[in-house]
Amino acid sequence: MIRRERYIKIVSNFVGDNNCNKKLKKQTLLFLLVLAIFFQPGQEGFTQNKRVRDYGIQPGVMTPGFYNAITDVSGVTIGHKTLIIGEQVRTGVTAILPHQGNIFRNKVPAAVYVGNGYGKLVGSTQIQELGNLETPIILTNTLSVPGAADALIGYTLSIPENSDVQSVNPVVGETNDGYLNDIRGRQVSSEDVLEAIRLAKNGHVEEGVVGAGTGTTCYSFKGGIGTSSRKLPGNLGAYTIGVLVQTNFGGVLQIDGVPVGKELGKYYMSSTLTDAADGSCMIIVATDAPLDSRNLERLAKRAMLGLARTGGISSNGSGDYVVAFSTYEENFIKYRSGEKVRKIATLANSSMSPLFMAVVEATEEAILNSMFTARTVSGRDGHKVEALPIEKVLEIMRKYGRDGNK
Repeated sequence: MIRRERYIKIVSNFVGDNNCNKKLKKQTLLFLLVLAIFFQPGQEGFTQNKRVRDYGIQPGVMTPGFYNAITDVSGVTIGHKTLIIGEQVRTGVTAILPHQGNIFRNKVPAAVYVGNGYGKLVGSTQIQELGNLETPIILTNTLSVPGAADALIGYTLSIPENSDVQSVNPVVGETNDGYLNDIRGRQVSSEDVLEAIRLAKNGHVEEGVVGAGTGTTCYSFKGGIGTSSRKLPGNLGAYTIGVLVQTNFGGVLQIDGVPVGKELGKYYMSSTLTDAADGSCMIIVATDAPLDSRNLERLAKRAMLGLARTGGISSNGSGDYVVAFSTYEENFIKYRSGEKVRKIATLANSSMSPLFMAVVEATEEAILNSMFTARTVSGRDGHKVEALPIEKVLEIMRKYGRDGNK
């Protein structure tokens, strides 16, 4: 495989060669520059940019939102900072912003559910205690959590309107990307975190080998960042549920009910993969439905059912956390509002079931998208994680009569 650095050297030498035909030089230079853009260190071939639905596989029965992403929830933006450096660094940062205002001064109702607590979710206890979120959510690697939290505190304090703030609850989640990444090097800087926040945007969300998913592994194939959404029909409120995941866990992969991992002979407790279940999964759930923290926690619990539908088992060494929040603006919690009694709008318990179903489906599809869009990556000490073999997967789906025509 030719590395990006070699392309750059070739381009430089070519530009300096005065004996070359100018037209040929221009055409060849353009070709080399295109290759330099697409081939990155640690990348084998081109990115798999098709999502699971692009292959005719449609998990669940509900309708996705316009982008089929967490950004279908109005106000939510996502930013990535990807770190691919030399042969050893494969990591990054993903930032989730609930709205575009001052989040500290306009906190959002939130909840946390712990599927398995082998992880480092900074800020979780205050969310559980007070039922709100006051900063962006940052995802990164395990050993970069303290630095990311410090950056998030600095970000919040730097906002002029927050000049009187003396306490900040930063929320940072993680998975361990140490197989592909020099995690002990702690390469993620404060500037990387701030850039992920600055780059946050709505609309299309980049998936796969990007941001906090750059060095992760899922079901012994390349994992990464994935997202999906579901839109409730008008007679049920037309609410949107969006999910974003950072996948780094194992089990027995299932795709839309088909035992793909078993068919591929690559699954936990098989003769060659007896230790392939540990890892972690961060699941971020957003909705525009008017939910209080109690029903957001109930919603977060159901996200774990989506993980299970893909074959995850939430093993002993897996940090599986769900953070759920509502962007229903009338329920924002004002900093030092002076209110003695708060009146909020919240859905009745009897109206929650459609949202439960939506979050299960969106979580399942987000996890699958994180794998379908990922590419093969080489990293630390020559370690390599192969991308999901799409053509083989499609053959298996056809074998089970799931070729896109349910």
